[in-house]
Amino acid sequence: SISVDNAVDIAKESADIVLLKNDLEVILAGILEGRKAFINTLKYLFMQTSSNFGNIFSMAGASFIIPFLPLLPKQVLFQNFLTDIAVVSIPKDRVDEDWIRQPKKWDLRFIKYFMVIFGLLSSVFDFITFLTLIYGFKVTPEEFRSGWFIEALLTQLFVILILRTKFRFYKSKPDKYLLYTVLIVAFTGLAIPFTPLGTILELYPLNSTLFLAILAIVVGYIVLVETVKIWFYKKIHF
Repeated sequence: SISVDNAVDIAKESADIVLLKNDLEVILAGILEGRKAFINTLKYLFMQTSSNFGNIFSMAGASFIIPFLPLLPKQVLFQNFLTDIAVVSIPKDRVDEDWIRQPKKWDLRFIKYFMVIFGLLSSVFDFITFLTLIYGFKVTPEEFRSGWFIEALLTQLFVILILRTKFRFYKSKPDKYLLYTVLIVAFTGLAIPFTPLGTILELYPLNSTLFLAILAIVVGYIVLVETVKIWFYKKIHF
């Protein structure tokens, strides 16, 4: 039940909602904000479940083709720390009108499909990175870890801007705080190997050819994720 602030006490005490303004637009605004919060929560779940699933799959698969530890524990923790900083701005992100026009329900089936498809897609590009570094450039273990750290970080960051919407990423503008956070964290990750912190983490600068190869893999991943995303939402409705 709904009451207003100037109603009798018994009416206000028995009401579920007490309006401080005599305006039903307040209820509409509250409903829309609730839907936005729910969708942004789901965005976080979509990205974190698919990213973590892909990372686990990549780590497990790497043990069969790499004769050394692909990433040191401190490197994994620092990478997770950076990506967590980036996703902390998701609650303020804009939500497409198409997603708040009707109330959405918790759909575990959809989350499962999203996690598996986009998680495995990220793993495919991780394995492309592995093969490129080991057989293409014949890198040392230190170079391998530095290269995969950059590739994994950039793909996890830029995919946030792709998967935050079911439309083409350039047709749905992210909130400026989310965009700035992603770009700042990406720049920080690229700069780390050139700092004393990079020495502590055992992350070292890559030569220009190797760095460009990593960027090419990242660009290829972004293009494919954008393509698969459009197909995914046509096949599986949410």
